[in-house]
Amino acid sequence: MDMKLELVAVPVTDVDRAKEFYVRAGFNADHDHTVSDAVRFVQLTPPGSACSIAIGQGLTGMEPGSLDNLQMVVADADAARADLVARGIEVSEVDDQPWGRFVFFSDPDGNGWALQELPDWSAGAQAR
Repeated sequence: MDMKLELVAVPVTDVDRAKEFYVRAGFNADHDHTVSDAVRFVQLTPPGSACSIAIGQGLTGMEPGSLDNLQMVVADADAARADLVARGIEVSEVDDQPWGRFVFFSDPDGNGWALQELPDWSAGAQAR
């Protein structure tokens, strides 16, 4: 039986500010629907990802900024960092570790993200 993770809720305080940030970071704005005065659902998908994030109002009981180390795998950490910097996103320098190369950034609420270049996976991803 397949199980596919396709949506992760990311808690934010200001939906419009968070949406602008993620779109500027390169995420595609898939949906933005106000269901009621208490519920707004915004779905955004990182480029090339089969999993999206949901931000909004009335979606989760998590505290804004409480997610730490959401990870996305990239083919090239240096190129990913350069792209985010060009988009005006504040990111860390590339952190070289024996198990991969990482770039870190946070959204306006402090939800933490890591971009990871995995040596074996990334070599295959560049050939796709």
